[in-house]
Amino acid sequence: DPRVCSQSDFVWYLLFIELPGFYYDPEKNRYFRLLPGHNNYNPLTKESLQYKEMECKRLKLLEEEEMQKKKTSRAGLNSSLVLRKRQLGLLSSTNYCSLVHELKVNCMQRRKVEIRSPDSSVTGTNNFKLIVADTACERIFTVNDVEHGGCKYGIINLSGLGKDSLTVEMYDNLYFTNRKVNSVSWASLTHQDSHLCLMGIAETPGCASLLPASLFSNSNPGDQPGMLCSFKISTAWSCAWCLNPQADNCFSTGKQECICTTSQGERAPPSWPPSGLAQMMATPVLYNGCRSGEVFSIDIRQRSRRGHSWKAVRLFHDSAVTSVRLLQAEYYLMAADMAGKIKLWDLRAVKCVKQYEGHHNEHATLPLQINEEEGLVTAVGQDCYTRIWSLQDAHLLRMIPSPHPSSRDSIPSVVFSSRLGGSQGVPGLLMAVKQDLYHFSYNSDNPYCP
Repeated sequence: DPRVCSQSDFVWYLLFIELPGFYYDPEKNRYFRLLPGHNNYNPLTKESLQYKEMECKRLKLLEEEEMQKKKTSRAGLNSSLVLRKRQLGLLSSTNYCSLVHELKVNCMQRRKVEIRSPDSSVTGTNNFKLIVADTACERIFTVNDVEHGGCKYGIINLSGLGKDSLTVEMYDNLYFTNRKVNSVSWASLTHQDSHLCLMGIAETPGCASLLPASLFSNSNPGDQPGMLCSFKISTAWSCAWCLNPQADNCFSTGKQECICTTSQGERAPPSWPPSGLAQMMATPVLYNGCRSGEVFSIDIRQRSRRGHSWKAVRLFHDSAVTSVRLLQAEYYLMAADMAGKIKLWDLRAVKCVKQYEGHHNEHATLPLQINEEEGLVTAVGQDCYTRIWSLQDAHLLRMIPSPHPSSRDSIPSVVFSSRLGGSQGVPGLLMAVKQDLYHFSYNSDNPYCP
């Protein structure tokens, strides 16, 4: 019995936590027998104990955030020190901006956003599955799960988001489908972010679609375009759009068996054998993250070539790659996998140069976001925590708990930008979870913030 030992309870807890068939309760200072089974009726299963521990941690972090106990992630870092170093010429403009955003990120406060819609019956009734912002962060495309099956699509205008206003407007039209959506990408066919690439699956078959964004607005009811491109495919996981004119308005889909690329209007898209769980297009080069853990690039102008010779760059993770993002200079690529690893690769030296620790993933396809101007990396883990790292040195800056209890069907979807709502917009994080939309705004009232 650890109670009669001279060593501390904490040491005994570390020594005996893995005792087979038992668990140690530090509050009651004693052991309890674990019961067999994995159902919800057994209160002392390993899974239920882990969930209880995670929930206690989440509630404690939420309480600290509400009491504004957030401090900087680096010891001694504050706004006065950053400003003084800048004035002395010890910080470049880029480093100074990154540190300011780092301080602001640590001070973000959660506020709930009201979603207004012409049809009040469709707001707040279905769970958000994902949100994707356009290039200017003026709009977000939303995908909601519908109770009777399938998905509901919509577009939300963020122009009303501000310091004093927490209201956003849903476009007039909603689009319903019986297909589940795996991936969404904004596409620029007639002008910037004019269309949406959608990857949907059903029992059989799946579908890849190119949908006009103007379809969701009733501003010109007499001139409503229809779906430009839609073709049936097997189970698909990812999509990407290419802006390069040499690619002739191409978008790519990562299927279970192969990778397809197609131009708008093509019926039979050319394909490559390896499957792609994650994709990213830059110039006419397509980067693919695969179930095998391999990341490779393809020049889509050479779609007639076959064999390994068309793989220009090859990188390897130990687990299935779920997200790939290319930095603006196109010398570095970031990839996340199902082992929770996030790595920054140097494409010239073909080696990993940084690793971002703390991300949690076991089997989900979770997106990764890079904000180079702010020097930040954002990812939501399978444990429902949103983590923000410094892009420059991979330091974990902030871990944000979900406002709702953690579960597989309530993983938040987030968008971060210093201009939410356009060029004159507000900075911060937008989080969609369950039926709610939250804005984590920069707060200048905190003494740690500039």
